[in-house]
Amino acid sequence: MTRTVALTVAWLLLAACSRPPPEQALRDTMQSLQLTMEQRDASQVENYLADDFVGPGGMDRDGARRLAALTFLRHRDVGVTLGPLDVSVLQEHATVRFTAALTGGSGRALPDAARLYQVETGWRLEGGDWRLTSARWTPQL
Repeated sequence: MTRTVALTVAWLLLAACSRPPPEQALRDTMQSLQLTMEQRDASQVENYLADDFVGPGGMDRDGARRLAALTFLRHRDVGVTLGPLDVSVLQEHATVRFTAALTGGSGRALPDAARLYQVETGWRLEGGDWRLTSARWTPQL
């Protein structure tokens, strides 16, 4: 009986220490990236990007960081609201589709700018972390 209890406790401890499933880890990464953008930290945004990141018009990793920095310079307040995430994971690669409402303002009650986008992102698992490999966004409305 004691051996069974010890094995059960060991199994529960191992389960508690294990990593979340890949899809949940990716959802957590998306939420963390959203918060990073709202905190207006371009260098931290770059940490989510794979070295071979490709965006619209051939934008590379450095171009994405510069776009984030420019946006953060233009707007004191940045809001990012994501619609439901459509996540498709295949081994160490994933695609996430969603709508994103982006707002930017100067600190007043209403934002100076607001846009709605349809977004498709590609991700790759690297050393246990999800890295953004590609992004495409299309303005809506």
